[in-house]
Amino acid sequence: MAIEDPEVLQTICAQYVSPFNARIIGGCKTLIAQTFVKSRSGFERDGSFSTDREDGWQYYDCGMAAQTLCLAAHDLGLGTVVMGVFDRKGLEQYLQLPEEQELMALIAIGHPAEEPTAPKRKDVDVLLSYR
Repeated sequence: MAIEDPEVLQTICAQYVSPFNARIIGGCKTLIAQTFVKSRSGFERDGSFSTDREDGWQYYDCGMAAQTLCLAAHDLGLGTVVMGVFDRKGLEQYLQLPEEQELMALIAIGHPAEEPTAPKRKDVDVLLSYR
């Protein structure tokens, strides 16, 4: 769900997110409310789980979708911030999400005010193992 209405963005900032996230959302033109359909990803047609991850598979799918969105935005010269700390249930009601959907993340999109340098990352040999 793409949210561009300034009044809706202001309400989200005032009532549903932390002050830090409100500062980010308040500075963007578009906020994406990423949702998923409950009991769809990671489930078989009979309702059983596809893997031993049970109902957690949708989080994996949402993570991949969020990363793809952010990378595509970057290619267009836009900046993004993925946020996961918010009043999920309250915001789901405010946005009038259908009962079968759940809010996963908020993604602010806009023109970045600066090009920060990348933080130091762990070396590959710390993160990758071979067998």
